[in-house]
Amino acid sequence: MTPVELSRTVLHAVRRAVDAGELSVAVPTRAVVAPPGPGGCGDYATGIALQLARPAGQPPFRVAEVLRPYLVGTDGITDVVLTGPGFLNISLDRAASDVGLVAEILRRGDRYGHADQPDGRVVQLHCPHDLRAVVVAEASARLLRSQGALVRVSAEGFEDAWTSVLGVTVDAVGHAPAELPVNVRPVPAHGSADPMSLGRDAGRWALLHPAAGDRPRIGDEHLVQREGNPLFRVRYAHARARAAARNAAGLGFTAAPGPVAERDLLAALADHPRVLAAAADHRAPDRLARHLVTVADAALPFLPTVLPRGGEKPSAAHRARLALAEAVGAVLAGGLALLGIDAPEHL
Repeated sequence: MTPVELSRTVLHAVRRAVDAGELSVAVPTRAVVAPPGPGGCGDYATGIALQLARPAGQPPFRVAEVLRPYLVGTDGITDVVLTGPGFLNISLDRAASDVGLVAEILRRGDRYGHADQPDGRVVQLHCPHDLRAVVVAEASARLLRSQGALVRVSAEGFEDAWTSVLGVTVDAVGHAPAELPVNVRPVPAHGSADPMSLGRDAGRWALLHPAAGDRPRIGDEHLVQREGNPLFRVRYAHARARAAARNAAGLGFTAAPGPVAERDLLAALADHPRVLAAAADHRAPDRLARHLVTVADAALPFLPTVLPRGGEKPSAAHRARLALAEAVGAVLAGGLALLGIDAPEHL
């Protein structure tokens, strides 16, 4: 069971409880599932009971008690434990969950973690006449659209060179009505720094990777082709994943999801939909940038193990590792695309 499927399962449990008359609430459109926090247990936790407590007119722990029987015994779920004020901590059948996760990523490709359809939200992003603000607003718009929102980006001012060098665009330029204040205002780059001198990919990364409240560092370190450069690690991991698929084809075997023991890497891939949703909700593309670094750092030690060595013949284990490598490539390519950064096949 993937995190997306688990979220749907939680919503289905709420719907069943409502249909049975045990809860009187409107079924929400989304249930957030994430790795358990301090004091939690299992593979994932959800605070859906805390979200529903007030409209249900019941304490959160009681709502969690109502929902627990509808989750226990569901295919792929091995246990549900209540902790804290009402968190549902869910343990999964890990082997089946891992195989399902990789299969889901391969099915969705670089759209893994995207919404299936529009969610009805209409969002207006408005930023000052500042390059970093415009880049952050545009990347935030990409993230919001990936989650089903309709988004329009406007800026107080805009320079044509920003499009020709960094590929950034907006929908409108000029002062907005009083009822639309500036709502995207990250700390600008230092006045003497020129992000455009880095080119499109490194320039965008330099502006997007730091949190909005941090002043970005604009320097040649973003261009260095070494592992000390986070952008290089992300793009290198993507290129290695693509190379594994090409080389496997040359050896005559293809990917097939199966059991693998890469816990940290699987956890990072499973967390991708949650990161996309949080980055969109908070207008924080830096969360996605840092998540891609996490995925790359977990993938780089694994990728050299994908292909057979020496006289080895391709086995089911190799096909499972290849499937995981292809999943890594899809997640990194999709994430970089949302940041407006190229994901090269060769590096």
